[in-house]
Amino acid sequence: MKKGTISRRSFLKSSAAAGALGVIGTGGAATALTSCGGSKEPAIKPLKEAGSYYIPDLDMDKAADGKELKAGVIGCGGRGSGAAFNWLNAANGVTITALCDTFKERVDSLANKLKEEKGIDIPENMRFVGLDAYKQLIDSGVDVVIVATPPNFRPIHFEYATQKNKHSFLEKPICVDPAGYRTIVATAKQAAAKNLRVITGTQRHHQRSYVASYQKIMEGMIGEITGGVVYWNGGKLWHRDRQAGWTDGEWMIKDWVNWKWLSGDHIVEQHVHNIDVFTWFSGLKPVSAVGFGSRQRRVTGDQFDNFSVDFVMENGIHLHSMCRQIDGCANNVSEFIQGTKGSWNSRDMEIKDLAGNVLWKYDGDAEKEKYQQTDPYTLEHVNWINAIRQNKPLEQASETAISNMAAIMGRNSAYTGVETTWDEMTASPENYMPEDVSLGKMDMSKFTVPVAGKAYVPRNK
Repeated sequence: MKKGTISRRSFLKSSAAAGALGVIGTGGAATALTSCGGSKEPAIKPLKEAGSYYIPDLDMDKAADGKELKAGVIGCGGRGSGAAFNWLNAANGVTITALCDTFKERVDSLANKLKEEKGIDIPENMRFVGLDAYKQLIDSGVDVVIVATPPNFRPIHFEYATQKNKHSFLEKPICVDPAGYRTIVATAKQAAAKNLRVITGTQRHHQRSYVASYQKIMEGMIGEITGGVVYWNGGKLWHRDRQAGWTDGEWMIKDWVNWKWLSGDHIVEQHVHNIDVFTWFSGLKPVSAVGFGSRQRRVTGDQFDNFSVDFVMENGIHLHSMCRQIDGCANNVSEFIQGTKGSWNSRDMEIKDLAGNVLWKYDGDAEKEKYQQTDPYTLEHVNWINAIRQNKPLEQASETAISNMAAIMGRNSAYTGVETTWDEMTASPENYMPEDVSLGKMDMSKFTVPVAGKAYVPRNK
């Protein structure tokens, strides 16, 4: 070989070493990627300086020991029951002393599980039933509340808990309409002023792979964010056929995930997770949205089966949002973010440069070797309990309200066929709570499937 030349084998070997350096993600990688002119200025420029953004401490399996904490669970269905056990598994010295739900059978079901699996006995006088039972639970002497009812009730539960100085866990979504959004935002400010810790069910904020990805993007690994696509394309969730003897209100609440006044539709109830990732990573909120959707397979309720929305963000970049709940179709639940220097995707939890080379990839196997607790649903409770015990500020509701409102904007654009804007939606009087909400007879004629392009008033009044 002539002096000054390099073989193909040597070139590939050198390239592989450079690629490994990127995957390791050390500070040396940033220093090595400099311009040919010999400039000492790193090619990677942080989007935000370290310490200027929040990173939860997840370097543990359980919260640190501290004062005993008593929780009350508002909403004892599947998610409420799951959150109850997440709470108990997150720390020592925590318990559950009160339960409430609209229906007694759900309260008793969770009480039986707590007795059988955790040895926790909830006495009858601490089991509260009915639409207003949350007040009795909050007033029962609990320190914290786990709120996991159908989403439309979330703002009023949060408001009352904050008035009574209780720390709150709010399952997502935290509102379904502009009226609820404004209540959440106002209550979040009150909670922060009272030094109450508030956390929401956006568990990706406590999933180590997402948090590590967020850090890499903040460090500048993909450059300036220029756009993204977020997906929740999956199958049907569930529905409840109306049973003989069920009243209008009873059936709707038991079938809540299919009714827009209760769930906000699945773009709000479920897809908010993915929209939230983009608003979190970018730090931006949408200024406008144009969307469409349709109903094709759903057999109960008044919701759509699919949505597609184009969001324009504050700085002019676009986010495409896509969600579907139909069996037998191509599925994809993930997020993709494009930057000036590369891209990130959550399906592989990796960052690539513009040529498609992998610069960094999250090591899930290493996480499993280091930690026993890898469930983000439990880790969010670990962080919440630590914040309470260590008197550290933690208020997620105002941040989640942004992604929640984005989902509402997309939904309303799809329902009506018109462009929606942040300013008009946040000021809108729209309120999904029916005037006649009860467990008895309701005016079912007001719950209709939206038709875009026609005169449509989504307010269920």
